[in-house]
Amino acid sequence: MRKLISSIIVSLDGFAAGPKGELNMFKVEEEFFNMSGKLTEAADAVLYGKGTYAIMQAYWPTAGDQPNASKHDKQHATWYNKVPKYVLSTTMKGADAPNATIINRNVADEIKKLKEQSGKNIQIFGSPGAVRSLTELGLIDEYHVFLFPVVIGHGIPLFKEMNQSLNLELISSKAMKSGAVALHYKKA
Repeated sequence: MRKLISSIIVSLDGFAAGPKGELNMFKVEEEFFNMSGKLTEAADAVLYGKGTYAIMQAYWPTAGDQPNASKHDKQHATWYNKVPKYVLSTTMKGADAPNATIINRNVADEIKKLKEQSGKNIQIFGSPGAVRSLTELGLIDEYHVFLFPVVIGHGIPLFKEMNQSLNLELISSKAMKSGAVALHYKKA
């Protein structure tokens, strides 16, 4: 059975992005990109919320073709362009996601079907709303939380108003040179 793996950046005060979805306060560097690369190597499908999909789709299809593309941009763009993409959205239509499958109803059943298929992991990057929804449905198997040494004060929280508690078991932690900490959890 495939695992559903969440990978998300978060501030010390629990925000996954600024109020308008901005991420510029998180200073990512090569070590972070290397860790993210290992997650993509272990996945052959990706799942996004509507907003994160729009951000990814605006950048990644051509990012590796740019003259100043970094090694990470080339590798991630290649991966992004070849893997099946799934988007959780009740408002998007097929034309809004030309290279993705939109999941807009029976979310739990549809995700369970994806997990039952053979293959590697299904990766979720960002998408705090989708992560909250899928956490409440008990569908996320592991969490990679990149805790950055920044306090935002307000923004889009990773977890808010959850209807249940979530107990996790720490698998590993790694302090990065940037001061961020990579935390890897599984459901307890």
